[in-house]
Amino acid sequence: MENKESTDPPQNTRQHIISEELISEGKWVKFEKTTYMDPTGKTRTWETVKLTTRKGKSADVVSIIPVLQRTLHYECIVLVKQFRPPMGGYCLEFPAGLIDDGESPEAAALRELEEETGYKGDVAECSPAVCLDPGLSNCTTHVVTVTINGDDAENVRPKPKPGDGEFVEVICLPKNDLLTRLDALVAEDHLTVDARLYAYALALKHANSKPFEVPFLKF
Repeated sequence: MENKESTDPPQNTRQHIISEELISEGKWVKFEKTTYMDPTGKTRTWETVKLTTRKGKSADVVSIIPVLQRTLHYECIVLVKQFRPPMGGYCLEFPAGLIDDGESPEAAALRELEEETGYKGDVAECSPAVCLDPGLSNCTTHVVTVTINGDDAENVRPKPKPGDGEFVEVICLPKNDLLTRLDALVAEDHLTVDARLYAYALALKHANSKPFEVPFLKF
């Protein structure tokens, strides 16, 4: 049998960070040049964006999936629409925000939800810290699912309490038709949708649809 040279990278070379050089730093983010070792043993560099606010916390931010439940109504997902300067336009997103020092992800989620939407809810589950955009930044988030009792008096006409410089519009969309409604808003209002929200809507669609059919092949 003919011997063939393997094209797989060496198994004894583990990728790792060699150094991080600060290029520029602002109030909220900093820009670094990261030098690392690739699987072949070659040194490479990467341009990296980091938040300046982590300070040993389990994650930088919380992303909240708020499920609004009301008697004789479909379940709805509570979303926020706001102008995002990096995108140059409006974006539809889950409520989200930074975790304060000494604050648990669950407490941060309930606080941010009330500030941005006015709704008060209960934490149903909280994910571990997961990355947001690993090709650009080391920013991480806890995804926290919150249930909202829409029949409670405090949740009938909630009033948001946004922070200084925050201008958000609260939009509630039916959970059972979320993807269709998102696509319609994109087409009508020419806004963008956060990838976390769109992935969630896609997952809901696939979870409620028939399994993918594998075509039968005749030989």
